[in-house]
Amino acid sequence: MKSKTASLTPLPQPIGDALHGSAPLARLRDALRDSAARFEAVRPAIPRALLAHVKPGPVDAEGWSLLAANASVAAKLRQLVPHLETLLREGGWTVCSVRVKVSAG
Repeated sequence: MKSKTASLTPLPQPIGDALHGSAPLARLRDALRDSAARFEAVRPAIPRALLAHVKPGPVDAEGWSLLAANASVAAKLRQLVPHLETLLREGGWTVCSVRVKVSAG
């Protein structure tokens, strides 16, 4: 005989199904895609030596973040922000601002 607790446990589902079946997860998926697309648009403007140390970060109402591996990379990226914002506008994004943050991990 099965216990009542076992019958209340939801069945696991593939992550893709979960993303499509949940509005909050679908918004997260869309935000991740938007961030990745923005990163691809600005990638040519980031020096090759820095690319391995930069990751796309979150998009929110105030803008988009680039995550730098350390303070030196962040300093160089901050010099590029005006150019990156121009590339994003030319790519069709409404740009509030590009923020550069040092990644915690």
